[in-house]
Amino acid sequence: MPSTTTTASTWSQSLSAHARAHPLALAGLVVAVLGLLALWAQGGVLPVGQSSQFVAWALLGGTAGLVATTVGALPALLFGSLQQKTEDVMLGLAAGMMLAAAAFSLLLPGIAAGRELTGNAGLGAGLVVLGMALGVLLMLGLDAFTPHEHDSSGPCGPGYARCNRVWLFVFAVAIHNLPEGMAVGVAFAQGDMGVGLPLATAIALQDIPEGLAVAMTLRSIGTPAWKAVGIAALGALLEPLGALVGISLVGSSALAYPVGLGLAAGAMLFVVSHEVIPETHRNGHQTAATLGLMAGFALMMVLDTTLG
Repeated sequence: MPSTTTTASTWSQSLSAHARAHPLALAGLVVAVLGLLALWAQGGVLPVGQSSQFVAWALLGGTAGLVATTVGALPALLFGSLQQKTEDVMLGLAAGMMLAAAAFSLLLPGIAAGRELTGNAGLGAGLVVLGMALGVLLMLGLDAFTPHEHDSSGPCGPGYARCNRVWLFVFAVAIHNLPEGMAVGVAFAQGDMGVGLPLATAIALQDIPEGLAVAMTLRSIGTPAWKAVGIAALGALLEPLGALVGISLVGSSALAYPVGLGLAAGAMLFVVSHEVIPETHRNGHQTAATLGLMAGFALMMVLDTTLG
C-alpha cells in the first residue's frame, strides 16, 4: 500500500502537470479567487438585527434545493433505467429554468441595483458584467482542476485515475450545485423576497428532474439504487453550503450586491452552456430537449412574475 507521503507527492505531480497543460484555466481560477476575496472584503457583514433572518432565508433556500434533489432521485430506488429521450427532456427543462432564473432573478435585479448605486445604466451593467466574468472564471477553474466524471464525456481533472468513480460523480454533481447555492445566498443577502423567493423556488423545482437524471445515470452504469440516491444527495449538499458562501460574499455592501448577482448568474450560465445543454444534445434528441428548455424558461418566467 503506498504511503501517505507517496500519494501526496503523486497528487502534487499530477496537479502540476495539469496546471502546465491548462495555464489559462489556472490563471482564471487565480483571478476568480482574488476577486472573491475582494468581494468578501467589500461585502462586510450583515447588520446584527438582519443577519440571522437573512442567513436563515438563504439556508432554507439552499436546503430546499438539497431536499428537492434527493426527492427527485428517490424513484431510482424503484426503477433501474430511464429512457434517454425522457432524461434529455428533463435536463432541458432544468436548463431552461436555470437560464430564466439567471436572467430574471439575477441579471435584471443586478442591473437595477447597479444603476441605482452608480446613477448610470452603463456603469450599473458594467458591475454585473464584472461579476459574470468572475463567475465564469471560477467555474472554468473548478471544471479544469476538480477531478470529476460525466457519463458521456468520461472522467477528467487532475488525479482522476486515483479517485473512486463514485467520488468522481459526487464532485460532478457538486460542481453543478455550487453556483445554484451561491445564487440563492446572494439573492437573499439584501432581504428582498421578490428576488430570493422566485429564485429559490425555481432552483428547487429544477433540482427535481436533475436529481432523477443523476440517479438514473448512476443506475445505468451499475451503481446500487441506494448509493445512486446517496450520491445525488451528497452532491446537493453544496447548495446550502453555497448559499452561505453567497450571502457572506455580499454582506451588507451595496457595491458587492450587483457584482455578486452577476457572479452567480455567470456561474449558472456557464454550467448550462458548458454542461447541461451539450449533455441533452448528444443523443439525437435535440428538438425534444430544446422544447423542454423552452417550457422550463416559460415556467420560470411565470414564477418570477407571480412570486416576484
